[in-house]
Amino acid sequence: MLPQREARISRRAVLLAAGGLLVGCSPQPEPDKVHLRLATGPAGAVYRRIGGALAEHISEHVPGATVTTVPSRASTDNIRMLRAGEVHLGLTSLDVLITTDGSAPQGLSAICRLYDSHLHLVVMARSGIDEFRDLAGKRVSLGARDSGTEFTSLRVLKLGPLKADGRSLNQADSAASLRDGTIDAMFSLTGVPTPAITELAQHHPIRLIPLDAQADSLCTAYPGPYAPAMIPATAYADVPATRTVAVPNVLLVRNDLPADLVYAITGTIFTHSGTIASGSRDEPEAVPEAWQINVRTAISTASIPLHPGAAAWFRDHKR
Repeated sequence: MLPQREARISRRAVLLAAGGLLVGCSPQPEPDKVHLRLATGPAGAVYRRIGGALAEHISEHVPGATVTTVPSRASTDNIRMLRAGEVHLGLTSLDVLITTDGSAPQGLSAICRLYDSHLHLVVMARSGIDEFRDLAGKRVSLGARDSGTEFTSLRVLKLGPLKADGRSLNQADSAASLRDGTIDAMFSLTGVPTPAITELAQHHPIRLIPLDAQADSLCTAYPGPYAPAMIPATAYADVPATRTVAVPNVLLVRNDLPADLVYAITGTIFTHSGTIASGSRDEPEAVPEAWQINVRTAISTASIPLHPGAAAWFRDHKR
């Protein structure tokens, strides 16, 4: 039997979200429907796959709701679109989200923590780059402009301190440029394994450069969103386990979404996390990062408050 509050989630309650949620984004919703937009990420990124799976399951299981994914440059771009009222939901890494005073950007809150991304520093196996300091003066992709990868990799270089010839490329373009020799290394803050790096490693020998010292520097300089981590040996073909830094990813929501709607979305995510890991119709490949979605860690969003609808769902489902 459904909990009492969840049982009250009806088509009418969901439809309360239909009026005035976006500023100049779309015409009035059709009767009996609420149309939501979820900002994801670029080609070759886990955000694109997990965002598609989330959108599909919310559309299937929240009465009257339809979710459309919006490709983006990732974290910073998603926050911009949320604040501008161009989307209702968006994925972001936690370090990008936390402002200098520790608060969330105005008008936004969290539905939940989803999974952790790991910072990859990838080179071709034949590269002369063996450690972080060898990046000095090299052509390095810092990730797409306005992405979480760019945000974190720039922090790492600043803490180095180290100057590289930075390039702004998304994950798919970074992997292709690394393969073709037009860059020397690429940063990628993403789930493990990530599609673009997996495909590269399947056809060309690669290496991951350890970032354990950089993880310690980040944890000291910016307490809260960072933790030392390991990319396992099982992640990529013929690549040994590599020490790095992990950053949680959060599903953000505009504060003006009704609590009952967000309650229903939250319940869908945690009721169907296993099937979310299977991917979506448009992105049928598995999304193993979704196996990290669980109630115990979901509320660990640091200084970012939960939306009242999400907080209510977690209170009703204490374990």
